[in-house]
Amino acid sequence: MCGIVGVLGNHQVAPILVEALKRLEYRGYDSAGIATVNAGHLERRRAVGKLVNLSDRLVAEPLSGKSGIGHTRWATHGTPTIVNAHPHQAGAVAVVHNGIVENFKELRSELSALGVSHETDTDTETVALLTHHYMSEGHSPQEAAQKTIARLEGAFALAFLFQGEDDLMIAARKGSPLAIGHGDGEAYVGSDAIALAPLTDKITYMEEGDFAVITRTSVEIYDQNGTLANRETRTITMDATRVDKGGFKHFMAKEIAEQPSVLKKTLSHYQNADASEVELPEHNIDLAHIDRLTMVACGTAFYAALTAKYWFEKIARLPVDVDVASEFRYREPPVSPGTCALFVSQSGETADTLAALRYMASQNATILSVVNVPESSIARESDLVLPLHAGVEIGVASTKAFTAQLTVLALLAIKIAYAKGTIDTAQYRAYIAELNRLPGLISQALSIDSAVQTISKKLAAARDIIFLGRGALYPLAMEGALKLKEISYIHAEGYPSGELKHGPIALIDKNMPVVVMAPMDPLFDKSVSNMQEVMARSGQVLLISCKQGLKTAAEGTWAQITMPTTPDLLAPIVYAIPAQLLAYHTAQAKGTDADQPRNLAKSVTVE
Repeated sequence: MCGIVGVLGNHQVAPILVEALKRLEYRGYDSAGIATVNAGHLERRRAVGKLVNLSDRLVAEPLSGKSGIGHTRWATHGTPTIVNAHPHQAGAVAVVHNGIVENFKELRSELSALGVSHETDTDTETVALLTHHYMSEGHSPQEAAQKTIARLEGAFALAFLFQGEDDLMIAARKGSPLAIGHGDGEAYVGSDAIALAPLTDKITYMEEGDFAVITRTSVEIYDQNGTLANRETRTITMDATRVDKGGFKHFMAKEIAEQPSVLKKTLSHYQNADASEVELPEHNIDLAHIDRLTMVACGTAFYAALTAKYWFEKIARLPVDVDVASEFRYREPPVSPGTCALFVSQSGETADTLAALRYMASQNATILSVVNVPESSIARESDLVLPLHAGVEIGVASTKAFTAQLTVLALLAIKIAYAKGTIDTAQYRAYIAELNRLPGLISQALSIDSAVQTISKKLAAARDIIFLGRGALYPLAMEGALKLKEISYIHAEGYPSGELKHGPIALIDKNMPVVVMAPMDPLFDKSVSNMQEVMARSGQVLLISCKQGLKTAAEGTWAQITMPTTPDLLAPIVYAIPAQLLAYHTAQAKGTDADQPRNLAKSVTVE
């Protein structure tokens, strides 16, 4: 969630830290700060709100020094105030922290008994206080940090800076991601390679339990057993870390528009030269003998998994369970032999999903993952990784990563179906041909933009909105409602159309917009019947369908959105476009921030 940056440089570091933090703004935050060591002295500046407030403060109160750490905070313990903002300092040590220290109250009580008082409401301050306490007992900065980290319970990424030490930074990772950058006589730390991209293209990803001692000319990484570890240094490409808006008002708008090219790239990575075969990355999994599939994810990725359940069951005839990761990890379900577990995560660092993966791995399940970051923890701990190849996604509300997830899952479903013999060669290649139509169909769907703008102006006045869908469009209805909630703050819910009469229909009145997603599929007539029930109770129906669907059923609806005629397999992917555009333009009509909605973060690395 939060963003960490650290620099041991050869130039004034304050402006470098602020620029790096700007590249992490997409994560979501409510305060920011930096600390530097200058002539041996530790100083810091912090501000509430956007980074511009920190920049303004640095103009009024400049901060010198060539060594520093910075942070954008997403509040967990304690409200967003300057006192609670990072970096936290206790005497000769400053700390920035992503994650949650679960035993901070016990540690705080222990420190209080020793006469050490606290000033903030945060768990992070306890890390600084405990490290300072160990240093006061005569331990070196490295020893004090190690002793402190050994006491912490929970998930964290930490970076330490010390007074009198302008060529030393300590970093540690347990649960939350952290990367080390290597420069020419300089060293860097970042919670995301994006932050470090302008500084270096040489990155080492810390692994679970790692502890690093960093200077300008050396990096020593110790594993969770205290053994010196040899971690791979990777070269990242600048294209993979571009974060410009490309002329669009928001990253979200840009990422919606990028989907035709993104899906074309995704498809190309999973097919042979003549597009007659789905080719997966190298693996040792016997797809034909997968007896059951357990899919686990959070948020939008969960809706992608729910959608794919229809494909795996109908096309591959494979029994599928889909779970929200935060519930699955504590339920500890029994795992039968032949079970394959598939984890979907944009960042590959989602805390609940990662914990669920580790549980399934402990039960000897085969682990598959669909992620957008091949270097992520989830990817590294999987037997087969299926990258999205979607490029960096900055908008908090996932768009191109969602449609890429659906595309990869559809490819996997037909690959497994073919391996199991539930479809023949002709049907297999027909499905591949349909999927290759996706970029063109998405381009056609994007032409609804101006129509959606007009409709969204009216939706912006609503307090509550219902989305309805049947079959594989039911998860899409929930995704549409989620998108609207995330960035416009309008209460919205997605329901299966057939469930309407079992409760939600009580909400329908003349002030209730109801968005009906109804492609001309085998369930179209059923969807129309449910829509008629809404209109009979004065509900204001927005019907999203193809020309033939609108010709058949649009009479009496409040508004319509015309979609391209789409094969059943592709409908949930193509119909994601109106769901995204409705959310985006409704947010614009309301004046809310589409890229950084309140209270949300891009990567959720804590429970």
